[in-house]
Amino acid sequence: MKTIAVIDDDIHIGNFLEELLQREGYAVLRAYSGTEAVLLLERSRPDLVLLDLMLPGLSGEEVLAKISGVPVMVVSAKAGVDDKVKLLLGGAADYVTKPFDSRELLARIAARLRDRAAPGLVPALEAGPLHLDQTARSVTAGGTPVRLTKTEYAILKLFLQNPGQAIAKSVILDRISGDTPDCTESSLKIHVSNLRKKLRDATGRDHIESVWGIGFKLNP
Repeated sequence: MKTIAVIDDDIHIGNFLEELLQREGYAVLRAYSGTEAVLLLERSRPDLVLLDLMLPGLSGEEVLAKISGVPVMVVSAKAGVDDKVKLLLGGAADYVTKPFDSRELLARIAARLRDRAAPGLVPALEAGPLHLDQTARSVTAGGTPVRLTKTEYAILKLFLQNPGQAIAKSVILDRISGDTPDCTESSLKIHVSNLRKKLRDATGRDHIESVWGIGFKLNP
C-alpha cells in the first residue's frame, strides 16, 4: 500500500483529500503546519507528499527545501506562472492549482508514483506494512523508518522476496553471503531475533516466524 502525506492547514480540504485518497487504496498521513510536517517526515517516509504553500509555522516553500528522497506535489491556490516555475525548479515534482478536479489530481498522483518506480530503478519490495526501498536502501514498517544492520537488511530483503515461504537456514546463509559473508549459522538466529524485534517495535506485531526443523518465514 502506498502512503501519501497530506500537509494542509485547511481541515476541510485535508479531510476531503484523506477520504478521496483512502477510497483509492492509499494510506494517508496528516500534518497541519510546516513545523509539524518536518517532524512527520523525520519519522515517516511516505511515497508522495501533497504540500500546501500557505502554512502556519514554516511555509510550504521552506518545508519543500527540507524534503529529500520523496516526490512532492504542491497543491496551492497560488496560480501564477512564476510561482509554479519557482517551485518546480525548487524541487517539486508537480504543481496542482486549487480548486482542483479530483480525477485530475488522482491521475497526477498515479503518474508521480509510476515515475518513482520507473524502469531503470530497482523495484521496492513490500509485504503488508513492510516496505524496503532498494534504491535508497531504506526500510519502513507501517510508515515508521526502521534502522537495520547490513545483515538484517539482507535477511529482510530475502524474506520480502519470498513472503509466506519457509526458508531453510542454509538457504538464507547462502543467499545473503554476497552481502554479508561474515554471517554464520550460529549468529543467524541472533540477527533474525534482532530484526524481528525491530519490526515488532515499529508495528506492534510479529512478522517473522520460526519454522521448526526448517528455518524462518515472513508472515505478510
